[in-house]
Amino acid sequence: MSDPVSKNCKMRHAPVITYLGSNMKLKCLLWTMMMLLGILTPCNFSSAEAVYEVPIEYYKLDNGLKVVFSPNHSAPIVTVAVYYMIGSRAEPRGRTGFAHLFEHMMFQGSTHLPKGEFVRLIEGNGGLYNGLTRFDFTGYHEIIPAHMLETVLWAEADRMQGLKVTQAELTNQQDVVINEIKLQVINQPYGQFFYWLEMPQYAYENWSNSHSFYGDLDDIAAATLEDVHRFYDTYYAPNNAALVVVGDLDSEETLTWVKKYFGHLPAKEVPALPDMSEPRQRKEKRINRTDKLANRPALAFAYHVPERFTPEYFAFGLLDQILLQGEDSRLYQALVKKNGMAGSLKGGINVIGNMFNYNDPTLWTIYLFHDSTVPADAILKVVDEEIERLCITPVEQAELEHTLVKFRSAFYEGIGRSLGLSLAELLACFALFDDEPDRINSIMENFKKVTPGLILKTAREYLRATNRTILIIEPEPKGQVGGE
Repeated sequence: MSDPVSKNCKMRHAPVITYLGSNMKLKCLLWTMMMLLGILTPCNFSSAEAVYEVPIEYYKLDNGLKVVFSPNHSAPIVTVAVYYMIGSRAEPRGRTGFAHLFEHMMFQGSTHLPKGEFVRLIEGNGGLYNGLTRFDFTGYHEIIPAHMLETVLWAEADRMQGLKVTQAELTNQQDVVINEIKLQVINQPYGQFFYWLEMPQYAYENWSNSHSFYGDLDDIAAATLEDVHRFYDTYYAPNNAALVVVGDLDSEETLTWVKKYFGHLPAKEVPALPDMSEPRQRKEKRINRTDKLANRPALAFAYHVPERFTPEYFAFGLLDQILLQGEDSRLYQALVKKNGMAGSLKGGINVIGNMFNYNDPTLWTIYLFHDSTVPADAILKVVDEEIERLCITPVEQAELEHTLVKFRSAFYEGIGRSLGLSLAELLACFALFDDEPDRINSIMENFKKVTPGLILKTAREYLRATNRTILIIEPEPKGQVGGE
């Protein structure tokens, strides 16, 4: 079948594109494979020390594109992920919200795939796709039958070099994004995402970290077509991106395709990331506000965490497990089981993602909802008592070993689900931020080096009250109805 997209293709000869329409058998097969692979890890197992090893192949093209392969032949499916190192924190002043806006714009059409064709290409072959924006990256992924890999690589390269946006499409997506913010944030109880969307605005001092993730509505509305092209030409470059392929791939063949479709794309002058460092917090911050849409009080509190990949960072990862994760955690036992102050509590390091897919700094955030008969200060008193215990009495070795097992189980379960998508994201982040995707295979060794003494030291430094920001949200008092 000839290429139905363009006879004048400048993409080093586009591969054959076949649309299967609504082929439900293929879609059912894909979903079945996803469920099967969801219980398998994409790793090799060594029984000697029960160590999992993620297969990693790492390449760099001459134009700076970072390329990571992780073969897994369990099923004829691949995940393709392209991540760009532009998140909300790198947005320039006056252009807040552009990272998220561009997540939408990248589906508006490219040189050889007009608007709607990229989606039709993926869905028409039984695949899945999505995009996501975070503080430090914007990512796009496709989960597809393995025989579609070359075509999807071609399609991703097409929109890396040839995004096509008209004024009408820009105006449409501005409206979509603004309405999304109004619907999902402004007009939702608690702002819906208060624990990760609102908390950074109070906890951080540096504007890059504290400005609104979704951006100022006026900035989004004021965006021009020229602004869009400038942003794209600045940040959507091969030397500002990582391409990851996980699944049933032939490495030699796939690398040939990557070079064929991405190798000729020109590198660009990407500006240095802004300084995102934070001063040491020396005083507890407390914010109280009311919410007219809320029907129960909400409480969130957050602490600054150690720098990534320091010994204290890994110790804090275990503190997260000890205090927060799971029903056996100390805070769950104290707040939910013992005192009945809340039905549950949630949170974690980099609560919008995980403790690995960010590029410093981040917060350890806990949030919960509670009855109005339970004062927020009473909850915080119990929290402080549990933290004080950790800061006085070292964790026993048996609890530390249990915590390591707990973390290890959660970690490998995480990278083994979503048909390789979670794994692809970590590999992309380690390539983008650290130039070291193989870092994924040293994570557990670093956690094993954590001692009770290091946990005690880390808790004393980072779980101090002066390192904490508290957000208390109360329902707005209802007006009394007057009259005879």
